[in-house]
Amino acid sequence: MSEIDNDIEQPERRDFLEKATIAVGSVGVACTAWPFIDSMNPSASVTSKATTELDLTGIAPGESKTVEWQGKPVFVLHRSAEQVKAMQASQGGKDPAPDTQRVINKEWLVVIGVCTHLGCVPNRDKQGWMCPCHGSAYDDSGRILHGPAPRNLDLPPYMFITNNKIVIGKSEEST
Repeated sequence: MSEIDNDIEQPERRDFLEKATIAVGSVGVACTAWPFIDSMNPSASVTSKATTELDLTGIAPGESKTVEWQGKPVFVLHRSAEQVKAMQASQGGKDPAPDTQRVINKEWLVVIGVCTHLGCVPNRDKQGWMCPCHGSAYDDSGRILHGPAPRNLDLPPYMFITNNKIVIGKSEEST
């Protein structure tokens, strides 16, 4: 009996060879694809900018500080009691929103400092922020009062980790 006749009579040997070939091929495809799949993960430089931690102790009432988060300016305003009272009494202008929906702690406003019209960075003034490009004005709650901007300043995700420290880029819902 020849070897070929032996293979025909032993189909389980042929099944084993098929399964072994498929297994080796699958491992080869996985090993080849892994570097491409891994390259889709964010780089270390991007991951390091995912959150920004800020100590609030040096910011006096009525003062603001600008920090960078994901390449964007973020305005952190320590609102005085008068500013809090005024913002709670108003709803804003073109895009009305209660102050309580825009802050976690009424003394601290945290907004992304990019005008919602064309992406300019507004400057701080007595009533809030004024965009130098086209004159959009925002109040001390980051709400648009007048100008071409279509909506309020955007709110970043943030949370208080202590009474005097916040983490921008992380919210209560994400923990």
